[in-house]
Amino acid sequence: MINLINPKRIFLILLIAFSTIGFTNAQKPNIRKTLKHAEQQTDLMLSEIEKADDKNGTLVSPRTLENGELKLVASKDWTSGFFPGELWYLFELTKDEKWKTEAQKFTSKIEEEKLNGKTHDMGFKVYNSFGNGYRLTKDNHYKEVIIQSAKTLATRFNPIVGAIRSWDHNADKWDFPVIIDNMLNLELLFEATKLTGDSTFYKIAVSHANTTLKNHFRPDFSTYHVIGYNPKTGEVVKKNTHQGYSDASAWARGMGWALYGYTMCYRETKDPKYLEQAKNIEKFIFSHKNMPSDLVPYWDFDAPQIPQEPKDVSAAAIYASALYELSAYTNNKNYIAKANKIMKSINKKYSAALGEKRGFILDHSTGSKPHNGEVDVPLSYADYYYLEALVRYKNIKNQQPVIQ
Repeated sequence: MINLINPKRIFLILLIAFSTIGFTNAQKPNIRKTLKHAEQQTDLMLSEIEKADDKNGTLVSPRTLENGELKLVASKDWTSGFFPGELWYLFELTKDEKWKTEAQKFTSKIEEEKLNGKTHDMGFKVYNSFGNGYRLTKDNHYKEVIIQSAKTLATRFNPIVGAIRSWDHNADKWDFPVIIDNMLNLELLFEATKLTGDSTFYKIAVSHANTTLKNHFRPDFSTYHVIGYNPKTGEVVKKNTHQGYSDASAWARGMGWALYGYTMCYRETKDPKYLEQAKNIEKFIFSHKNMPSDLVPYWDFDAPQIPQEPKDVSAAAIYASALYELSAYTNNKNYIAKANKIMKSINKKYSAALGEKRGFILDHSTGSKPHNGEVDVPLSYADYYYLEALVRYKNIKNQQPVIQ
């Protein structure tokens, strides 16, 4: 006897199955529309930069808005490399030489940082600018800057601790602080080994990743923001936050640095423990009871006044970019679906209105709520990771490697 199945039930089963592997076309990012908005806003940003006070050329990149006015920063600021990186991504997405010219112009303003050994933020500053520039142009000078920057960053590595020192400030709180953000600077070191054949940089990056893996995470795979070490013994002395709600809370952007960092470390090493860590971090983020339905998180998952707390679009953009890459190593279409949903949510509710916000692409990010700094404002790194996510989505859509 033939079993007849209700057609409505078949449709329901197929619908549920489809929803687990991807989004409909209406729910996927609209590359053309998104890119047009980004280009128009960035054109405005370039004109606003021309009008802004650059303190006799000492301020080189936009960071945020203060009282509605464009805030530019010096090359030593940890955010200085994001705007050049955005311009490189626009060039990659459009092939328009205009963006290449602007990218080269703003990238050149960061070069002096290759010798600045007073900060760990070499990846954010140099790799996002010169690194993207080298990837797209193979300019030999850019290669030299990357290598020198990696040499400078390596001077901050303490072999006893097994990690790179993050800050030189706040010496009254930490003798040797390491922040989860520092994971994003390891990509520069991995690249330096590929460019030189010198494994020293690779070994430092792996050591830092392993030390962070050992000491930064709680049993639920949430991360502390700051770990304070004894630089003479390598002992963990303190586990704190600086920008999160509390020492025990899950700071949303910190979770993004962790997800992105260990996904990237797996790409560079193929060490399965990094992939497993990234998957566990992803599970924490997206199964958390305080994750909103639009997948754009509040600034801290444990902030006390949720849902009245401000969102952090920069964290969401980092999640999206990391998820697109993570999907390539797991063949998990749910990661793509979540990233797509984030991108659609950002486009719908968190983009800057055309012609507004001095040319920033996105709005509603949070820099440091505990210090009442940069709360519910545009931030350059939100725009950067948003465009990076768009590049990665386009590569997936075109059935090309996510990272090129």
